[in-house]
Amino acid sequence: MGKIIVASDHGAVSLKNEIVSFLKTKNCEIKDMGVYNDDPVDYPDIAVLTCNEFKKGGYDFGILLCGTGIGVSITANKIKGIRCALIHDLFTAEMAKAHNDANFIAFGGRVKYSVLVTKMIEKFMETKFAGDRHLRRVEKMMEVEKTV
Repeated sequence: MGKIIVASDHGAVSLKNEIVSFLKTKNCEIKDMGVYNDDPVDYPDIAVLTCNEFKKGGYDFGILLCGTGIGVSITANKIKGIRCALIHDLFTAEMAKAHNDANFIAFGGRVKYSVLVTKMIEKFMETKFAGDRHLRRVEKMMEVEKTV
């Protein structure tokens, strides 16, 4: 089904493990960048390490996790070439791919979602980028990296 890179800080190890198990049932190849226990780490370090590995190529998309998903998504979006969407339901999972062509999605290990995270990931994975006017908008989004 694809190659996916996944990482979390200490606030989302359990959710990361659940996601990795789910992705394996979908025959995905997983690169798990850690962490593997609840010893405190700084989420920006995890996000940067994982995004830089992603940029080496060969991955379909990445998943980042921290306590809320907010910190890793903000950090990831500061890295050239990354479009990380903070997902919270099936609609945002679909639009992250269809309209924004996100190459990373983020979740929070301490967030109480109304929909299973695995269902949101499944929706993201089954959605195709719509292109057309959305391609123009994604290109404009990425141009901002060169002008700010």
